[in-house]
Amino acid sequence: MSMATRATRALDAAGVAYRLHPYDYEAGAAVGKGLQAAAALGLAPDRVLKTLMAWVDARAVCAVVPSDRQLQPKALATACGGKAARMMEAAEAERRSGYKVGGVSPFGQQRPVPVWFEHDALAAPSVWINAGQRGLLLEIAPADALRVLQASSAAISR
Repeated sequence: MSMATRATRALDAAGVAYRLHPYDYEAGAAVGKGLQAAAALGLAPDRVLKTLMAWVDARAVCAVVPSDRQLQPKALATACGGKAARMMEAAEAERRSGYKVGGVSPFGQQRPVPVWFEHDALAAPSVWINAGQRGLLLEIAPADALRVLQASSAAISR
């Protein structure tokens, strides 16, 4: 497995510190990809964040929430100043982000979009986020993630 991805190259270019954590990715796992990664690495599920691509009205956005939570579309729409939100179809998420589902990262996306983090996820000293390929997470300080992505935070999950 190559450890260099568009996500890691973007973080390197920004001078942001991170640590990589490979794990055995199971495509057909019965649990969600973030929960699978948390279990494989022995991490609390709320420290492993999943990256979701969504539409708010007609605008593409990226939502980053703890793997043990569900995105709340209405809360995301409100945070973005929109009326309604819905998840992006997998094929569209892959085209826009440039990553395969199960490996979508908010960093280094092919077509960058506004990024929203679940506010509660930012209290820990570090979080684990997909590094741009299946089976590879990066550990990063939440403040660094927000800064490099020029991201916002709000209560967007439960």
